Amino acid sequence: MVKAYAQEHIYKHPWERVTSASWRKFADPENKRTLSHILEVDTLNRKLDPLSGKLYTTRALTIHAPGPWFVRKIIGQDICHCVESTVVDAQSKSMQLTTRNVSLQKFIEVEEKIRYDPHPDNPTGWTICRQETSIRIKPLSTLASMAEKVEQRCAERFMQNSVKGREVMERICKYLEAESSGMAL
Repeated sequence: MVKAYAQEHIYKHPWERVTSASWRKFADPENKRTLSHILEVDTLNRKLDPLSGKLYTTRALTIHAPGPWFVRKIIGQDICHCVESTVVDAQSKSMQLTTRNVSLQKFIEVEEKIRYDPHPDNPTGWTICRQETSIRIKPLSTLASMAEKVEQRCAERFMQNSVKGREVMERICKYLEAESSGMAL
C-alpha cells in the first residue's frame, strides 16, 4: 500500500520572496519551536550551472521519525535522516524540492515533492506551491490493513507539519516584505 496526497497553497507574495523564505525557514531560530520535528539541516552541496543559470543544492535533514509512537518503538529509532535536492531556475521562476528518507528505508519510504511557481492569475504578486507526498510502510505490506492505518497516521503527521511549514513561510514572507519596504516588525 502507498498513501499519497497532494496539496496546493497560494502565497500572496511574489516568487522571489517565497523562495527566499524557503531557504530561511529552517535557519531562523524563531521557527525552531514551530518546526520542532526538524532537528538539523546541513548543506552538503551547492552548485550554480553557469550555462543554464540553475542552482542545484543538496541538504541533509535530520527529523523526528514520522508515524505513531509504537512504530518508532518497533523500529528502535525516533530520528530519520533525509536528503533534500533542490533545483532553482531563476530564469523560468521555478523552484523544485524533492526530499526522500535515506534511513529507515527497510521500514518506510517517504518522498515529498514541492514546487514553487508564479501563480498564473497574478504572476508578479502571488506564488503557487504544489506539494505531493507519498508514504509506504514496507514490513507491514503483508498486513495490509495495519500498513494502511500506519500510512494514514504518517500522512496526517506530514499534513500537520505542512501547515506549520506554511505558517513559517508566511511569517518569513511578511518579514521580508517589511524589510524590503524599510519597515521594522
